Amino acid sequence: MATQAKRPRVAGPVGGGDADPVVGFLSWCRRVGLELSPKVSEGGERRGGDAGRQGTVAGYGMVAQESLQPGELLFAVPRAALLSQHTCSIGSLLERERGVLQSQSGWVPLLLALLHELQAPASPWRPYFALWPELGRLEHPMFWPEEERRRLLQGTGVPEAVEKDLANIRSEYYSIVLPFMEAHPDLFSPRVRSLELYQQLVALVMAYSFQEPLEEEEDEKEPNSPLMVPAADILNHLASHNANLEYSANYLRMVATQPIPKGHEIFNTYGQMANWQLIHMYGFVEPYPGNTDDTADIQMVTVREAALQGTKVEAERLLLCERWDFLCKLEMVGEEGAFVIGREEVLTEEELTTTLKVLCMPAEEFREFKDQDGWRNKREEDSLTITNIPKLKASWRRLLRDSVLLTLQTYATDLKTEQDLLSNKEVYARLSCREQQALQLRYGQKMILHQLLELTS
Repeated sequence: MATQAKRPRVAGPVGGGDADPVVGFLSWCRRVGLELSPKVSEGGERRGGDAGRQGTVAGYGMVAQESLQPGELLFAVPRAALLSQHTCSIGSLLERERGVLQSQSGWVPLLLALLHELQAPASPWRPYFALWPELGRLEHPMFWPEEERRRLLQGTGVPEAVEKDLANIRSEYYSIVLPFMEAHPDLFSPRVRSLELYQQLVALVMAYSFQEPLEEEEDEKEPNSPLMVPAADILNHLASHNANLEYSANYLRMVATQPIPKGHEIFNTYGQMANWQLIHMYGFVEPYPGNTDDTADIQMVTVREAALQGTKVEAERLLLCERWDFLCKLEMVGEEGAFVIGREEVLTEEELTTTLKVLCMPAEEFREFKDQDGWRNKREEDSLTITNIPKLKASWRRLLRDSVLLTLQTYATDLKTEQDLLSNKEVYARLSCREQQALQLRYGQKMILHQLLELTS
């Protein structure tokens, strides 16, 4: 199994505290009432090249010192120890000014809280900051040189997502964050008024923060603001995790979800995330075939392009554009949308089924379908599960196959090239960490796409 991206943990950006940041942090935990089970311990700092352990994001990790059973408490974090826009020392100001701090991300109040606490000499979270990664060494693709990002991640969807992030971060900083800090110079020293630092903190919040889920009766509300949960962000992620964070009125509790033998690492989950999302948000991937939640995207406009390739005369092209416009009206497709294919299911089944149906149906049938505003009983043979793909109509399979072939052309390399690199251990070991991560990402996506090719043959 490939080495995971380990983000180095070193003295945090504020410095100071105990020589051993873990000792200082554990002492702080006792002071604030953060209860750690005697059956668990911090797993020891990992440095680059530590290939023997699985972890994925945090630099330390947590290990079982004794066997754990499902339901056992690993640690409990009192809400007063959380770091959020409400618990920070400028919480009342952030609440009063929340109208001017609204943004697309919704993260500005927390980021301002972090900017203030980082440079506050008496911040109660200083021992927690000491466990943070060195901000200048974060491995998110947004910090890679643009040429390297495009060369290694072409076709994966990550470069495009990063470009949007960087544009949004810059806009948010100059239009909201910097004016707020300049209006309160007593709370924000000149050294934290930096776009570079703000971008680093966005990446840190992206990777380390938690978002409390809404209650069922609150589904219509805006999502809860992100918050930093000391101890919880020590745990690494795996799709096949063995622990989960539970929320209650006074505490956040990390609880074992399956038996954990003594000496084994404890893994949380960051949600059902494909490898492109993991590297984008956290700076790592799970090597193939570890991530059972991995997916490959087929851009919606790629399906339109594949369908247009099959038209022979202008009348056919115009009818196809009419069909596409109708799909847009039904909100089944969009210029920036994607059909999402997993290893065992199509995550956008309704959208892809409807698109294939509308683009492939005879002209007369389309007129009738359009007159009914797209309503029609779904037939069992039209079900777009992975196992049912070989049973689809030939025209559907052909369009899906052509779309997959066009998608594969967006990568700089083919599947055999990736397989050769992965099978040659000596060559693979000489790749940089970024090259290994990108290779695993591309390979996982291409395996899903090639599975589709086989099913549509």
